[in-house]
Amino acid sequence: MRNLTAKVVIALLMAIGKDASAADQPVAPGPDVDAGLNPGREGQTQRPLWELGLGVAGLRLPDYLGSDESSSYALPLPYIVYRGTFFRADRDGARAQLFTSPRVKVDISIAGSTPTRSRNNAAREGMPDLAGALELGPNLNFTLANSRAARWKLDLRLPLRGAITIERSPEFIGTTFSPNLNLDVGGVGGGWNLGMLTGPVFADRKFHRHYYGVDAPYATAARPAYTARGGYGGWRAVAATSRRFGNMWVGGFVRYDNLRGAAFDDSPLIRRTSAVTFGLGVSWILATSSELVAASD
Repeated sequence: MRNLTAKVVIALLMAIGKDASAADQPVAPGPDVDAGLNPGREGQTQRPLWELGLGVAGLRLPDYLGSDESSSYALPLPYIVYRGTFFRADRDGARAQLFTSPRVKVDISIAGSTPTRSRNNAAREGMPDLAGALELGPNLNFTLANSRAARWKLDLRLPLRGAITIERSPEFIGTTFSPNLNLDVGGVGGGWNLGMLTGPVFADRKFHRHYYGVDAPYATAARPAYTARGGYGGWRAVAATSRRFGNMWVGGFVRYDNLRGAAFDDSPLIRRTSAVTFGLGVSWILATSSELVAASD
């Protein structure tokens, strides 16, 4: 049951992460290619402090990156938007804002991975289960360019996260760094919001060993002992789209990971060097705050 609970929690984090909330809202202001580098406060509108809803999401996930086995899930999908001064949950995911200016933001970012039962995965049979993991850490976000007229914004994001397992006795399993270029475009096709990001992924030896190392007691003729190295962990690209229809929110995402050239690509646990993850969700907004705040996201 703990394994299933962790899988649900992390899958929901993936489902409501990139560009999966506040879908009908304008792209936030930044350095404006239409008006030099003077973003001002245009684009600010009055919106509820919080919005809450509930729906369902369908997800298709690999057991772990590099696995040739995947699983599908139908899960409850919360719709959570909070536009506070310090904590925010919106189209950029859930995060704590530490510093914000028209061009630079520093916040706390969140990511996660799903657990895997080794007895259900041929490559890991006989090895310890992989617990779900929660990644948390600071993110430095630079707005590179923005057009209010065309409703697009290009960011450079530099998230550095520490990872812990989601289990009764959580364990620190390493550090990740995933710099990426992020493009958000509003008003596509009559009202859809589109988000895209791409960039490399890096992690330390401890993190890679957790997923791709094979200790001697678990080595077999087909799965030799292996010590994973830190460094380059592959390339990632994500595309997501979402839209509000009155009190209904609809969204979806697809993520592509390529592990060719990764520091661990010779691990016996790597059965595929690429992976596609995707999901669709629909939620109904059930309650909103009567308090309004200025918002641009």
